[in-house]
Amino acid sequence: MEELDLLKKAWQKDSHSFEQISESEIYKMLHKKSSSIVKWILIISIIEVLFWTLISVMWNTDEYMKKLHAENMIVYFKALNFVNYVVILCFIYNFYKNYIKISTTASTKQLMQDILRTRKTVKYYVWYNLGMIVVSFIAGFFIAFAYNPKMEILKDRIAHEENHMILLKTLGIMILAVAIFVGLFWLFYRLLYGILLRRLNTNYKELKKIDL
Repeated sequence: MEELDLLKKAWQKDSHSFEQISESEIYKMLHKKSSSIVKWILIISIIEVLFWTLISVMWNTDEYMKKLHAENMIVYFKALNFVNYVVILCFIYNFYKNYIKISTTASTKQLMQDILRTRKTVKYYVWYNLGMIVVSFIAGFFIAFAYNPKMEILKDRIAHEENHMILLKTLGIMILAVAIFVGLFWLFYRLLYGILLRRLNTNYKELKKIDL
């Protein structure tokens, strides 16, 4: 933001002679920076989808289900995966639309609205992904518990225990594991998208000063 700070100082020194020029230059700079940030949000989201697609290809879920003799669950996972990709692609399309809008907008107010819309879309995207992580982990625990032969001893102990302490401990471990993984992914998203959103927010505040 060094160039922006220099322009603001020049504007403050001589507001009468530099008001129109400085305001125009500041807007152009904020417009360019905002467009670049949204472009990076779009690029990162595409890279993220490609990364998770590669992971899913390398780890064959269908084969794992067949080994556990849980073939009846394959169709549910395929349906969940299909819905997930549709939603993610909708988010990416919205990121692309936001990028086009910000790149072509010609007014301060419109740029401010586009920035707010982009920030909101990214937040929804992050919360959706965190929600899907929770669903995936719960489904994974259920499949392992219901179909993995190694869980037979645990299921037998739970069935024959009167106070259900083992069941409560198992649920506690599952909840703790989900919380840890969700927390790690939340930190990852906060680092990945948080920096870009903070920069967008800074641009929004500067635009608000111009619009006053």
